[in-house]
Amino acid sequence: MCPDPAGVWNTAAMDNDRNVAVLGAGKMGEILAAGMVRSGARTAGQILIADAVEDRARQVGTRHGFSIAGTNRAAVQDAGVVVLAVKPKDIGGLSAEIAPVLGRSHLVVSIAAGITTGTLESGLGTGVAVVRAMPNAASSVGEGITAICPGSTANKGHLERARELLEGVGPVISVDESLIDAVTAVSGSGPAYFALFAEALVDAGVTVGLPRDVSARLVAQTMRGTAALVTQGGMEPAEVREAVTSPGGTTAMAIRELERAGLRAGVLNAVQAAFDRAKGLGGAGRQ
Repeated sequence: MCPDPAGVWNTAAMDNDRNVAVLGAGKMGEILAAGMVRSGARTAGQILIADAVEDRARQVGTRHGFSIAGTNRAAVQDAGVVVLAVKPKDIGGLSAEIAPVLGRSHLVVSIAAGITTGTLESGLGTGVAVVRAMPNAASSVGEGITAICPGSTANKGHLERARELLEGVGPVISVDESLIDAVTAVSGSGPAYFALFAEALVDAGVTVGLPRDVSARLVAQTMRGTAALVTQGGMEPAEVREAVTSPGGTTAMAIRELERAGLRAGVLNAVQAAFDRAKGLGGAGRQ
């Protein structure tokens, strides 16, 4: 679990300033902001959107009714929470831009892959509370999962405030920062792994005679049902596989071929490659 530095969140400051500045109006920034409103954590009027491309911020703001800040600094000055939703390579420049207007009353939540809380604290200034977060693409339909961890000056209150905002797009778990890059490799990139397997399974269904729309519907619902067996039915993935696999049956033959093709080794190698890349991205924020 994450450490809990001494101190408590200033509840008066929290009550007086509930505005959230989302810096970066890309896909994930928009998803997170919309989730905060959908969950009731914030109103649309309490969300401030800013982006280096002003037209993009305007489009997102207009679509959801968010306030549009002319600059990143202006957004930060009017908010108690600042969400950094830019690419890792842009973190260094953004940190330098907003550091002069950040104070101890701010909470900064970063979703930049690979950028450590130490790097963020160094760029944002002494005493600024930082929480690092890793959501995933399923957040867009409220079915994501986000891992969070505090920096050296963030406390339990900061974590709970971050959790409240991020739960608008799915469950939130706390992990030690040493595990965040692994989270990125498993769940951050995970939707792409499942989508690739689903794509292959749909194509395989077509190969054995199914119409593509039928195959696609079968695969999508099978993925959903399998996930429910694990998340709602309390079954381990291995238990689901064993329950479906009869000795010498059709599933047993299929599993044998997947194992022969090196499915497990391929997954392990894929996650390791994503993990190594996530750790490498940490240098991007210092450039």
